[in-house]
Amino acid sequence: MSILKRMLLKPFGKSKPGPQNCGLSDVSLTVYKGEIIGIIGRNGSGKSTLLRTMAGIYKPDNGWVGIDGQISLLAGVGVGMNKDLTGRENIHLYGSMLGNEREVMDSMTDEIIAFSELEEFIDEPLRTYSSGMKARLGISVATAVKPDILLIDEVLGVGDPGFKKRSQQRIREMMDDSNTVVLVSHSFSLLKEICSRMIMMEKGKMKCIGTPEEVIAAYHEAEG
Repeated sequence: MSILKRMLLKPFGKSKPGPQNCGLSDVSLTVYKGEIIGIIGRNGSGKSTLLRTMAGIYKPDNGWVGIDGQISLLAGVGVGMNKDLTGRENIHLYGSMLGNEREVMDSMTDEIIAFSELEEFIDEPLRTYSSGMKARLGISVATAVKPDILLIDEVLGVGDPGFKKRSQQRIREMMDDSNTVVLVSHSFSLLKEICSRMIMMEKGKMKCIGTPEEVIAAYHEAEG
């Protein structure tokens, strides 16, 4: 069963100089329910653009994106949160943005705080948090509410080794519950361990797709 249905994306977006403004071209992809898919590529290759297109933030000029289920994008530190609210208040804010009622977030709050290991700071304003703390709070909320499709851009590796391990275990549990995860990361060891398939992006195109071993080998070969 496909959950992110076939995407046929022709070139879109205004062309601007610089590696960070890469549009997508001729991307065709189907993501299936319960998959964990990793996306790799050099900076400016289109990884984040692809993720945001999946999330519906970017609209293709041509082609289409079909989505079956609730989708959530965890990208950047503190995205979707208010710096003037406390960590506890941001749990409810971010959870509501992910489509959850206040009663649901109330029932999850203690577990989210415990998972984030931010008990000491949870009632302090978010502006006092470090980048790592913000990311940990965001990951804790996003993985607790378990949307049908979770898109993660470069934030899964935050925190100490213990938190990283628990985050990865939570992602595996989401897969076991038939949730779908698509993540962008430079951590090949992490992607190789948890992904069922991987994609390599290059200049806005999907250069290759296959097993983690195949795609990582292709990346190293392209790097020379």
